[in-house]
Amino acid sequence: MDAKRVLWISASPQTPSEGRNSPWSFEYRPPDRAIDQLRHTHYDAAVLDFPMPDWLPDDLFEEVQRFAPTTPVLIRDPQAKVSDAVRLVRLGVCGFLDADDRVYEQISRAIEERSSRDLVRLVEHVAREDWEDLLVGDSPEIRQVAHLIRMVGGRRATVLITGETGTGKEIAARALHLAGPRRRGPWVAVNCSALPENLLEDELFGHVRGAFTGAIQARAGRFEQAQGGTLFLDEIGDMPLELQAKLLRVLQEREFQRLGSSETIRADARVVAATNCDLTDRVREGRFREDLYYRLNVVPIQMPPLRQRRSDISLLARYFVDKICRIEEIPVKSISLEAADRLCSYSWPGNVRQLENAVEMATALSGERPVLGPGDFPMPVPARTPVLPEAHLIAVPDGGLDYAQTLAWIERSILDQALQKTGGNKQAAADMLHLKRTTLSAKVKSLESLAASN
Repeated sequence: MDAKRVLWISASPQTPSEGRNSPWSFEYRPPDRAIDQLRHTHYDAAVLDFPMPDWLPDDLFEEVQRFAPTTPVLIRDPQAKVSDAVRLVRLGVCGFLDADDRVYEQISRAIEERSSRDLVRLVEHVAREDWEDLLVGDSPEIRQVAHLIRMVGGRRATVLITGETGTGKEIAARALHLAGPRRRGPWVAVNCSALPENLLEDELFGHVRGAFTGAIQARAGRFEQAQGGTLFLDEIGDMPLELQAKLLRVLQEREFQRLGSSETIRADARVVAATNCDLTDRVREGRFREDLYYRLNVVPIQMPPLRQRRSDISLLARYFVDKICRIEEIPVKSISLEAADRLCSYSWPGNVRQLENAVEMATALSGERPVLGPGDFPMPVPARTPVLPEAHLIAVPDGGLDYAQTLAWIERSILDQALQKTGGNKQAAADMLHLKRTTLSAKVKSLESLAASN
């Protein structure tokens, strides 16, 4: 993983234990020094660790955003009230940190979410009737996605978009919104993993005055804000079980209530959900409601990983070059054939988002050169032939060995490595090993049963 720089702003020189062991660089700064540092240093994320003397969360957040408007900001404040947290999230805070053992995961998600939102903003210039321009590419896989969006864009049916991180699930959801009459209504997005359960419920349904401590005035939730438009629920697989039941009722009855209120509000928002995890696995594990899964999965759309649509890589790279040059207000650059071949030969485990980052880096570091060459894209190119283990790595001792147990150990090692490289994504691991996802899941389950019996 590439090193990431995280600015930890705190009055006390203590960073989380995970920060010292992670591949990221956590830099502690007190508020005044941190603000000065932001004037000339780029950070991938910033954490505001309260309480801090002489600083309120709103003021420090605004000051950080003034010098680093694109840097995702998270807050850790054990004294924060629900109303304070909701207000700060609406101002642009990416989330609130809780236990130290989840700091790395939460910051990583905040960076990914900000990258996705930025990508959406950059393509919002596209005319509403030209939603297909959002889906860059001409491969059969992306044409199938466009076909499904065209078929259901004007419907009210709930859509579940699945796919690996970085494949463009939010872009597809935005295209769905623009492909039908609801494009005249609001587009409202919620990341279900950014807030704890009590804050997420308030974010979705809103509250009335006096509903809880700190609720000094009523607030409309995201369902209410999305009336007549589209509500996009990202990372739906991370929604707490209790809240899943409430979401199911809204989808079934098309109505909801604000927290602390008995008044029923009619829900007129088209729901589009997205996840990068396998919800069927979570259903089997008891972490996701089966009835909610079927209610969300009325129309499934699978976003293909970039390695499965290699013919689109050159088109995407040129699209990103044009976009970046336009934003930076510099002469448009081109990509040499050799560089395009290099890009097409790479597997892109981070998918479209990783490709965009690579193009942005190449454009920035190429200076005034008008053509980007292979040397501007220093990513490793995977070997085209499989790497086979050497025979001597497994030696048969004089006393013999358990053949079945040894093969099971080797198979489990291969599966564990693939799952680790893909962050636990079974579909991606199956693709890496040229297996069907169902086959990989069956092998994992079989090996786990074998290990338990031993």
